[in-house]
Amino acid sequence: MSTLTPAKANTTSATQAGARRRGKSRMDPTRNNTAAGLAAWLLALLFAAPVLWMILTSFHSETDAATNPPSLAANLTLDAYKEFFGETSGVSPWPSLINSATASILSTGLVLILAIPAAYALSIKPVKKWTDVMFFFLSTKMMPVVAAILPLYLFARTVGALDNIWFLILMYTSMNLPIAVWMMRSFLAEVPVEMLEAAQIDGANLLLTLRKVIAPVAMPGIAATALICFIFSWNELLLARVLTGVVAGTAPVFLTGFVSGQGLFLAKVCAAAVVISLPVLFAGFAAQDKLVQGLSLGAVK
Repeated sequence: MSTLTPAKANTTSATQAGARRRGKSRMDPTRNNTAAGLAAWLLALLFAAPVLWMILTSFHSETDAATNPPSLAANLTLDAYKEFFGETSGVSPWPSLINSATASILSTGLVLILAIPAAYALSIKPVKKWTDVMFFFLSTKMMPVVAAILPLYLFARTVGALDNIWFLILMYTSMNLPIAVWMMRSFLAEVPVEMLEAAQIDGANLLLTLRKVIAPVAMPGIAATALICFIFSWNELLLARVLTGVVAGTAPVFLTGFVSGQGLFLAKVCAAAVVISLPVLFAGFAAQDKLVQGLSLGAVK
């Protein structure tokens, strides 16, 4: 029968203690991942709670929606949605929704047509002092819109462009163009130079290079830029509120029409907000994969 000397016993104990520490350290990442996952879910529920509450309130009557504290067990009804779609009021939201879709889609298309060549000149074929150009684009977003709304209103009234959807499209294009140039510049900077050199050797001109070479590679970035510009245009309220009226009024302007100081309106406003938010949600889900790729483009070298 063999016995361990004190030195060997100490060595064995130290080895076992080290193994236990290593085993514990191997378990820590799993526990950390679980805690991080739970924290992420709680944070997501925290951000989603107001949206879920808005949806639930839209199915309540005005009396139940105005109770304090609100009741979760209140009867559900579609009266607010019937009011929004004009079944009881006789005012249809479809002209405003069509105006919002027209202004958002056309302005986004114009922004991409202008931003892609500008980003090409600032990234792939850099112009002199391109940093000054980028700062100029950024500086246009520093002035609050409310500071320019009066000159814009006076100009639109002078040229007869008030309550005109095409003037609103022009305003949305100028509003989103600096953001699009900044985003597209970072996306196009990731296009391999070898592909452009191969296109030049094959005799491709600028338009063909943009359409056949750059656009397919930068499509995730283009989709991300288009979606963000569409969301900004769809949600814009101040310009539409001041520069439009009955003919060119957009969906956010139509939504504010439900706010009244003479009666209950919370359920109708929630119903209108839910319906007006659906196009943005559908666009986001449709371009989800492209959006993730575009926003992460260039993040990993």
